[in-house]
Amino acid sequence: MFVRTASERDLPAIRALLAETWHATYDAIYGVGRVTEITEDWHSIDALRRRLERPWSEFVVADDGTAIAGMAYAESDADGKVVNLRQLYVLPAFQGRGVGGLLMDEVLNAFADAETARLEVEAANTRAIEFYKAFGFAEAGRTSNCGKQDSGIPALVFERPLGEAAE
Repeated sequence: MFVRTASERDLPAIRALLAETWHATYDAIYGVGRVTEITEDWHSIDALRRRLERPWSEFVVADDGTAIAGMAYAESDADGKVVNLRQLYVLPAFQGRGVGGLLMDEVLNAFADAETARLEVEAANTRAIEFYKAFGFAEAGRTSNCGKQDSGIPALVFERPLGEAAE
């Protein structure tokens, strides 16, 4: 498995990966209909393409040469000091094999001047919470609009120091 920068040709596979992982993770929490609605909006090809084109961001995939097993996307704030990890998903069949760790390392190391990494996670997603804690993240707050403004989806906010701030 290797991690590389995502490209336009990867977008259909990334969209399929996101749909599968979202349904596997969130159907029991939000219901199939709501997960489908979110996936159609947040994970459309156009939405993914905008992430590819956004400056001060990193969009990577874990690839074994035949399939994309995971993806991660992060973007920095205006001054480059805070990195917001917006997405890190691994296909269920590849979870527990170190793919998430490869993606996490790659995406966070892309922001050399960043001092803090931040992410939002659904409180009921205990598996993801344990994963993030294993990488040094700790709960730092809450939001009532996870993912995008006015989403109405509550989430925990986790943070971890980076670079010299981590030492």
